[in-house]
Amino acid sequence: MIISVITPVYNGEKFIEACLQNVIDQNCAQVEHLILDAGSTDQTCEIIRKYSKQYPHIRWISEPDRGQSDAMNKGIRMAKGEIIGTLNVDDLYEDNALNRVLTEFQSLPQPSLLVGNCLVWDELLEQTWLSQPKRLSLVTLLSGITHLVNPSAYFYHAALHQQIGEYKLDEHYAMDVDFVLRAAMVAKLKYVDVTFGRYFMYADTKTALDTIAGQSAERKQYYLNLYTQKLSLLQQLNVQLLAQIHRLYKGIRTQAMT
Repeated sequence: MIISVITPVYNGEKFIEACLQNVIDQNCAQVEHLILDAGSTDQTCEIIRKYSKQYPHIRWISEPDRGQSDAMNKGIRMAKGEIIGTLNVDDLYEDNALNRVLTEFQSLPQPSLLVGNCLVWDELLEQTWLSQPKRLSLVTLLSGITHLVNPSAYFYHAALHQQIGEYKLDEHYAMDVDFVLRAAMVAKLKYVDVTFGRYFMYADTKTALDTIAGQSAERKQYYLNLYTQKLSLLQQLNVQLLAQIHRLYKGIRTQAMT
């Protein structure tokens, strides 16, 4: 069983070496690292080329693309592994994460989505919180109770794409939200209380800027509504009820903290 780790990148010379070394340091013999470069104009390709000559598990291409979703789709088509993980160039895996993932997948039916914890760090390299999506189900995802903060903390069977398709080319911000919800509609979901990934929140990233602009929440809600509508009436009512309870709970907590 092989894990295909997909990393899209463009002008990522600040992060790419640490990303490559992080996968190497996993000491996982059953991994391939696929780098999808969008035609970087900095030193990114030189760094990748140096590492790929030394480490045969690294495969890469560099060519213009239509955005991150396009790059991810190229990686999916290149992947030789039965398991897929996404590691953005500025994120990291925790020690021994990939070997633990391989062990978990030995007993999981196809298709499955395996989710662990994710450490969230700010740009000062200080841990801000630990995401632990313990209440993991289709209903909790659609109601907004559970949110998977970063793909470094989840892995899935490559065969899942045969059922749900690839990433949407015209989605450049919430492609992860859309993918997770589509996956949850058909896959077995399993949470393990193990920290797999480390997500760094940088102020000038696409995600941060989208959040500041107020668009991130709107995009997420669009997909929550879209996939909720695909459920039975009873399931829709369940999702709506849980969403209302969640909003009420958040309101009470906010008042208590002020």
